[in-house]
Amino acid sequence: MTAVEMQAQYQSSYMMTATEEYMIQEDDWDRDLLLDPAWEKQQRKTFTAWCNSHLRKAGTQIENIEEDFRNGLKLMLLLEVISGERLPKPDKGKMRFHKIANVNKALDFICSKGVKLVSIGAEEIVDGNVKMTLGMIWTIILRFAIQDISVEETSAKEGLLLWCQRKTAPYRNVNVQNFHISWKDGLALCALIHRHRPDLIDYSKLRKDDPIGNLNTAFEVAEKFLDIPKMLDADDIVNTPKPDEKAIMTYVSCFYHAFAGAEQAETAANRICKVLAVNQENEKLMEEYEKLASELLEWIRRTIPWLENRVAEQTMPAMQQKLEDFRDYRRVHKPPKVQEKCQLEINFNTLQTKLRLSNRPAFMPSEGKMVSDIANAWKGLEQVEKGYEEWLLTEIRRLERLEHLAEKFKQKCTLHESWTAGKEQLLSLKDYESASLMEIRALMRKHEAFESDLAAHQDRVEQIAAIAQELNELDYHDAATINARCQGICDEWDNLGTLTQKRRDSLERVEKLWETIDQLFLEFAKRAAPFNNWMDGAMEDLQDMFIVHSIEEIQSLITAHDQFKATLPEADKERMATMGIQNEILKIAQTYGIKLTGENPYTVISPQDISNKWEAVKQLVPMRDQMLQEEVARQQSNERLRRQFAAQANIIGPWIQTKMEEISHVSIDIAGSLEEQMGNLKQYEQNIINYKSNIDKLEGDHQLSQEGLIFDNKHTNYTMEHVRVGWEQLLTTIARTINEVENQILTRDAKGISQEQLNEFRASFNHFDRVRREDGQTHDTLFSIQCVLMQLLDVLDLTDTISLLNSQKRNGMMDPDDFRACLISMGYDLGEVEFARIMTLVDANNTGVVTFQAFIDFMTRETAETDTAEQVMASFKILASDKTYITVEELRRELPPEQAEYCISRMTRFVGVNAPADALDYISFSSALYGESDL
Repeated sequence: MTAVEMQAQYQSSYMMTATEEYMIQEDDWDRDLLLDPAWEKQQRKTFTAWCNSHLRKAGTQIENIEEDFRNGLKLMLLLEVISGERLPKPDKGKMRFHKIANVNKALDFICSKGVKLVSIGAEEIVDGNVKMTLGMIWTIILRFAIQDISVEETSAKEGLLLWCQRKTAPYRNVNVQNFHISWKDGLALCALIHRHRPDLIDYSKLRKDDPIGNLNTAFEVAEKFLDIPKMLDADDIVNTPKPDEKAIMTYVSCFYHAFAGAEQAETAANRICKVLAVNQENEKLMEEYEKLASELLEWIRRTIPWLENRVAEQTMPAMQQKLEDFRDYRRVHKPPKVQEKCQLEINFNTLQTKLRLSNRPAFMPSEGKMVSDIANAWKGLEQVEKGYEEWLLTEIRRLERLEHLAEKFKQKCTLHESWTAGKEQLLSLKDYESASLMEIRALMRKHEAFESDLAAHQDRVEQIAAIAQELNELDYHDAATINARCQGICDEWDNLGTLTQKRRDSLERVEKLWETIDQLFLEFAKRAAPFNNWMDGAMEDLQDMFIVHSIEEIQSLITAHDQFKATLPEADKERMATMGIQNEILKIAQTYGIKLTGENPYTVISPQDISNKWEAVKQLVPMRDQMLQEEVARQQSNERLRRQFAAQANIIGPWIQTKMEEISHVSIDIAGSLEEQMGNLKQYEQNIINYKSNIDKLEGDHQLSQEGLIFDNKHTNYTMEHVRVGWEQLLTTIARTINEVENQILTRDAKGISQEQLNEFRASFNHFDRVRREDGQTHDTLFSIQCVLMQLLDVLDLTDTISLLNSQKRNGMMDPDDFRACLISMGYDLGEVEFARIMTLVDANNTGVVTFQAFIDFMTRETAETDTAEQVMASFKILASDKTYITVEELRRELPPEQAEYCISRMTRFVGVNAPADALDYISFSSALYGESDL
């Protein structure tokens, strides 16, 4: 069966179905309406005239429709005239049963033509039942005068109405919407006549406020020149609120049959309009693609330099503002561009499909605007974007660390400078030259205590130097001030060491001259110095700043603090022992009447100093407790944020995975029609759009986490980046799947293939798509594996990782071996040369795979035809009355204004003998539509 025969059979099947539906609808015609005298009168007159127009060919007529058909003879004659077939020989008798037999023969003939008669029997016709007789005649009119009318795949009543609308569309004051009130003013009938025979009526002189004149003009012209008898009465139509629909349809159908010869030109014009409309739509899609591609590439070009800017700010607030600007970009500016990129790919695929279906050359965008160019530019944008985000977070951590170190450096420097203040002057004194023995010995012991104290402070100086070095390594913005202060402390420390050694040498030199020393002062000094250093260290530790990122870390600090508090009783005992030495000195002095100078000659540490520092330590302990508890509360709040984010992420991640699986199953399901698949996909798309609020809520929790400087979460494997990537993949997948089904619908409708054929093609393709079947077993865990791999492979680019995973599946594709096996199973006898030719059709880009769309195009290309340049030329030739050129007037008369002007603006002038000035070359124009040279 050829493609033309298949198309004809399909149209015939459609027309038959539509007609049967309409006939079944008419079986239940409302007989109560016939009780209206005005409608009955119109039907009597119209049906009588219609019957006579046919009986006249047999040399007879009827006067009374319900009386003249009672014997069945003229009824049988009418059916023979309008059908061109012979009915059984009528009974010659005049008895009632003879009449019933003749009417039954007529009714049986009507039923044999596929007409279902409801409640119409021969007895009622023989008895002269007006309602039954009119109903029977209407059924005959419907079957033999209206049913065969077909206009653009519509038939019967709908086809006749569409024909009237098409023919009267250009005329003013005419709007045909039905077969009753739309015809009351007579302009519609006059427009039908003028459209086909403008020489019979001057339409410009007709007035809408003269309906009777318009109707009578149409009736008279039709009867005189078109051989259409007058079946209606102008007064009856005008004075009836709603004229009888069946009467109007009967009369209008006569015009259709009278002007049927003009339909060939209309068909040709429709073909040209269809071709031109397709070309105009394709050009519009090309312009839209170029515009969208240019705007998207320009946005990417402007955005990349901003993301490549790695100039770090020197303060934390400035870097936090950079991070906020980046969040605005991810949340506000980028999502619309993701949609534009997806829409651009959809427009490109749709355009290529339409061009392929209309037999046009493939669309090649401007240089640098191919889909692959845009994809590469987008990939580069995402790579720069990922690097920018990592850089921002690294810089924020660095600045946080720098501020902590700088504050710690200042605190230690302040403590050290407070301790060293005046030490150089003391070490430079020569008080031992005029001192007494006791004073010399006291000075010696005092110096020994100072040396012990100096050694204890060596660790602090080393810490200050280490912190300064780390600040320099981390590129602290105020490193010059840090270095200057550190250098001053180191120089001062070296000088203190030198002075200390010089003073010891001097004291040792004079020590031989002095032999006595107060043992108790010495013992006090020896015990007070380490205890004082311990208290200094304790106060320093209690005031030490800390930074933690988890509850475990703060618990570790609390444990250390508790251990410190456990040592306080022992320290208090040491304090009391040291203070006991001082008390013993006072007791001895009081007992033996020794006059004390008021100061311990061996140390600068007084009992009051020890008491003051001890009180300070006791005050700092609860302050430290409070600081640690506040930090515990902050870490607990951070933990709640982690759990809150994880709870949502652990729901959203599997939800995205499930939707990806469901979309995949819908795209390969062949149980329903493509429209049902499209409906399911649209529902999935709406559900996904409705789910966007959950993503936004998760983004809010993610922002709170980043504002709280929370950078890890042990409660979930999903990060915000994982969810974003999965969400963008889901949006892209649903959009591409909908586009694929839309293209299949376009292919099915354009190629004229049935749903069953499309399902058969899909089943064959799925059977041989081995990669799809194998992948189906592992698809359930793919999204989860992606999330885990993205965490483990931090060193890899995120987009490359996903591309690596996606490259492991090729849903909806067959390799050449599977494609060959599929063709052989469908009856193709393939040699190597023939198969190579077929592969160039289905895999023009030599990708090594065959997509389902290419498979459908190949299968339908073998069995269906599309419009060609030769067919369009033939259509123009009909409009041009077989001339090799067509005039501007003919184009404007036969085509709608938009398509006519389109042709006029693009056709070249025809050069030939005796060709008029407005002659146009439709042959080269038709060839140019399909990218062919002139035929």
